[in-house]
Amino acid sequence: MEENNQFSFENPEYRHTYWHTCSHILAQAVKRLFPEVKLAIGPAIENGFYYDMDSPFAFTPEIMEQIEAEMRKICKEKLKLERFELPRDEALKFMEEREEPYKVELINDLPEGEVISFYRQGEFTDLCAGPHLDSTGRVKGNAIKLTACNAAYWRGDSSRQTLQRIYGIAFPKKEELDAYLERIEEAKRRDHRKLGRELGLFAFRDEAPGFPFYLPKGMVLKNTLIEYWREVHKKWDYVEISTPQIMRRTLWETSGHWDHYKENMYTTVIDGEDFAIKPMNCPGSILVYDLEPHSYRDLPLRYGELGLVHRHELSGALHGMFRVRCFTQDDAHILLAKEQIKDEVIRIAQLFDEVYNKFGLPYKIELSTMPEDHIGSVEDWDIATAALADAITSIGKEYEINPGDGAFYGPKLDFHIQDSLGRTWQCGTIQLDYQLPGRFDLEYVGADGEKHCPVMIHRVVFGSIERFIGVITEHFAGAFPTWLSPVQVKVLTITNRTDDYANDVVAKLEAAGVRVEKDLRNESLRYKIREAQLEKIPYMLTIGDKEAAAGTVAVRTRAGKDLGAVPFDEFLANLKKEISERT
Repeated sequence: MEENNQFSFENPEYRHTYWHTCSHILAQAVKRLFPEVKLAIGPAIENGFYYDMDSPFAFTPEIMEQIEAEMRKICKEKLKLERFELPRDEALKFMEEREEPYKVELINDLPEGEVISFYRQGEFTDLCAGPHLDSTGRVKGNAIKLTACNAAYWRGDSSRQTLQRIYGIAFPKKEELDAYLERIEEAKRRDHRKLGRELGLFAFRDEAPGFPFYLPKGMVLKNTLIEYWREVHKKWDYVEISTPQIMRRTLWETSGHWDHYKENMYTTVIDGEDFAIKPMNCPGSILVYDLEPHSYRDLPLRYGELGLVHRHELSGALHGMFRVRCFTQDDAHILLAKEQIKDEVIRIAQLFDEVYNKFGLPYKIELSTMPEDHIGSVEDWDIATAALADAITSIGKEYEINPGDGAFYGPKLDFHIQDSLGRTWQCGTIQLDYQLPGRFDLEYVGADGEKHCPVMIHRVVFGSIERFIGVITEHFAGAFPTWLSPVQVKVLTITNRTDDYANDVVAKLEAAGVRVEKDLRNESLRYKIREAQLEKIPYMLTIGDKEAAAGTVAVRTRAGKDLGAVPFDEFLANLKKEISERT
């Protein structure tokens, strides 16, 4: 089968259809084995498929294996999938006779006049809009895997029935399934929550759900990222500001957040007045701009802010450093004239490109358009959306449309970085805002001597320090580049006769700004090396009598490569170059 044809897994529509058919095969297998189970919904998703079911028993691993085996049988039977339609009354009767209450509810909720379609495969029929493959034989039974079973609320409503959701994955070839499952296992080994504990970076406590605790080595990592952020932004002509954590309700009413974002905000009362802890930094930057008059000569005005923000996330949505309730957002807010938008967006995109390349992170760009819940006229939105698209295409970058996912105040460009396992993460964003400056009556004096309202660009490159730390922890599997590693060198002694020389080496490394630890314990060298490798320290310097006498160090990398004895001054010079260049 040609990779580029419509029936290839490279084609997302075909892949979606394939996985949708797998969900029906899953449902058929369950109904064959356990007729008492009631079916809810079973869509294809980004990575595979699932089916929600109401079962009187739990789907244990042993039962999941039975279901998989039955799915393979159904594939071998090569059952034809046939689509048919029924009028509403007949459709309801059809599902009522089969005692499928969730399907009956779905039919009742369909709009009047809606086509009600079904798909039949052998003895099994399901309510479905499709599309599907033409036969279960198109699915390779030996390349199906049921991956998990979790609880799920019917229609996402916590007040409704709790169902069981069976997840699955399938591929046209078993080799592709095996490769996918190995990637999943590797992702588990790289889980930033696991590595965060093992490497002493960060932790979470029940006393503060969703609020990360940075440990000493995690603080080094965070501060090193911030140092790099400041260096890059100074180079690109940003000035850094800091704005208050808590501000009056009236500010958030003017910005629109009180009406559009209140459910995610933490609020308090001070001196009888309502205040809110900031969920984002933009209103603070607006107040800074408004402290003094501006002319067109001042623009663009680029404010950078490493602002600590708080957002109320549901407990079920919390996930390590990826989804927390407080985080440091590496924000920038740029006030500029409309005619400067294209050049500024190009400039921001170039900054993003520089940063992501530094971490070896390729990326793709999405243009998110006007959501239903928005402020401002459709005309303003159309102008803003076109401006973002024009800027990106003018520098040879491509983008995909993400309809209806813009911020409530304007369209945005989202930058999705790809890690070493091929997973994508939305980190950077460029949001164009015609609304907030007008709501705060911001002004500048133009070249014509008249007052004009500036446009605001909201942008982040890391997304948040916390989320980015989670991403790069998994991307590097905790083996950070030397410049970023909390500990860059560990000095190991073979015998206590060399302690004085080892301490001298450590002192010189510290004086050069290198983050170094020493291990002078009376333990075997093999044990010390293994421990340092588990800590993922880039360089281990082994010191014995011979090295102490010659003024050398025996260099070993965390990957196990033995570089042999090197003059200490030569090692230090090369190390300083590697760190300063952030290679």
